[in-house]
Amino acid sequence: MESGLTNGVLVPSADDKSVVGGGGVKDVYGEDSATEDQLVTPWTVSVASGYTLLRDPRHNKGLSFTEKERDAHYLRGLLPPSVSCQDLQEKKLMHNLRQYEVPLQRYIAMMDLQERNERLFYKLLIDNVEELLPVVYTPVVGEACQKYGSIFRRPQGLFISLKEKYDHRIHMLPLLAKIRLRCVYTFHFLILGKILEVLKNWPEKNIQVIVVTDGERILGLGDLGCQGMGIPVGKLSLYTALGGVRPSACLPITIDVGTNNEKLLNDEFYIGLRQKRATGQEYAELLHEFMCAVKQNYGEKILIQFEDFANHNAFELLAKYRTTHLVFNDDIQGTASVVLSGLIAALKLVGGTLADHSFLFLGAGEAGTGIAELIALEISKKTNIPVEETRKKIWLVDSKGLVVSSRKESLQHFKQPWAHEHEPVKELFDAVKAIKPSVLIGTSGVGKTFTKDVVEAMASFNEKPVIFALSNPTSQAECTAEQAYTWTQGRAIFASGSPFDPVEYNGKVFVPGQANNAYIFPGFGLGLIMSGTIRMHDDMLLAASEALACQVTEENYAKGLIYPPLTNIRDISARIAAKVAAKSYELGLASRLPRPRDLVKFAESCMYSPVYRNYL
Repeated sequence: MESGLTNGVLVPSADDKSVVGGGGVKDVYGEDSATEDQLVTPWTVSVASGYTLLRDPRHNKGLSFTEKERDAHYLRGLLPPSVSCQDLQEKKLMHNLRQYEVPLQRYIAMMDLQERNERLFYKLLIDNVEELLPVVYTPVVGEACQKYGSIFRRPQGLFISLKEKYDHRIHMLPLLAKIRLRCVYTFHFLILGKILEVLKNWPEKNIQVIVVTDGERILGLGDLGCQGMGIPVGKLSLYTALGGVRPSACLPITIDVGTNNEKLLNDEFYIGLRQKRATGQEYAELLHEFMCAVKQNYGEKILIQFEDFANHNAFELLAKYRTTHLVFNDDIQGTASVVLSGLIAALKLVGGTLADHSFLFLGAGEAGTGIAELIALEISKKTNIPVEETRKKIWLVDSKGLVVSSRKESLQHFKQPWAHEHEPVKELFDAVKAIKPSVLIGTSGVGKTFTKDVVEAMASFNEKPVIFALSNPTSQAECTAEQAYTWTQGRAIFASGSPFDPVEYNGKVFVPGQANNAYIFPGFGLGLIMSGTIRMHDDMLLAASEALACQVTEENYAKGLIYPPLTNIRDISARIAAKVAAKSYELGLASRLPRPRDLVKFAESCMYSPVYRNYL
């Protein structure tokens, strides 16, 4: 390890692996600090060898075990005599994947690979990210969740259900007579019931990031209950592949409180609790016990990412725990950051500043209001105008029409800041004509809502209308890329939530951008982990947005792109991580001291490598 003195303070070098191991976990066995040709010991509980080694996905290399390794680890005869390199294995697997005509078959094949050869799975995903990202995540993961009970083979995360909920009424009553009232609250934390036990059942102890869902609002597909586990599993695969967070530091969790989906409740293959969803106090107590248990088991700096919770719970959980835990909601904050980045980049094509534009949202849920709030905050930061004023440039349409002040008393609390003075408007088309926005953003989860009339209206008063159809999966997109370009005569600046193929219009090829949260959350999470951040701040989201927008090149703009290619995602994630970490240090929220001199190089040094290691 080489370090230097800066103003009398010891500062670690960017390649100091003892400070943060690959993906933020201490490199106990020297696996990440070793060079790729150095020998390392493949530890499990003991030294893995023979048949056990071949069944250990973290260390299994299949036919890539060398002759010496086969002799040293009792593999002789357990494998065919041929020895293949990792690149040849990758080539064969990609060939096999491309033979599948049904996307879900590709998903199942990728999950099978992850369960038998972890490093090959991530190398495949990293090297073929644009082709495989839609397979391991949206849109295919949506179908996988719908059919999760049928394709379930082996648990990939923790399932925590109401069965593990601590019954305080039973356990506390005999104690209350003996404990003074002021001690009851403290005692509550000491008897965290079975959830803490369940967390301890997970074999990895150095967890840095948890992605948790209750399955109530999976993509645009609604309540999938326990089968929502596909979302945390997919998100954490991207944390590793795109952000370099070590797989052993990641923990997917599904909290099963039942489901209101009658089809699932009547499905003999459904794997979750067969009951209606718990709500109210029962739900709140379970989530609170979970949050307390996570903090007790993993410490102050564990990143908890809420995923696909219904609107009413998503906002409450974020508000309740953001001051006591390191929490992040990708649907609200991650989506907001990636969309803001696209808007910042789009300014290069449409001109002006964010403050010069007006915005209309179709959809006033967690995604829509989250994006709107971050746009308002960015404009406020740049103009020094109070955020209460900058919100007035942003309008929302929900299922009942334009969100206006006359509806304020009946609105949910998170919609109320967007209720401006205006006469009621029922339809989106009429709202577009009345507001005349320069930016139209869809987060409704309802497909085909940006009709020809709506898009043509946008084009009638904007030279380059900005149209973001963000709802997932593809079938739920508000409009297609082809429709956006065709109905605006090729003038639209378009982005979507799920991928669309390039579109040719009047001899010009347009490459639609994808406002994919995968641009933001992996690098964002890495930045929090490598800096030891203890609490999240909205300024970190703004820093991530600006860092991503800076990665768009002139060549990208020439194709109509407002997001950089995903092929460069690891480099992009390192730069986002560096900006997020820098903001954390600036705000005094980073606990990993001293601060590295070069945060980009430090981020790169923290990233997990999927290349095979040489085993003793």
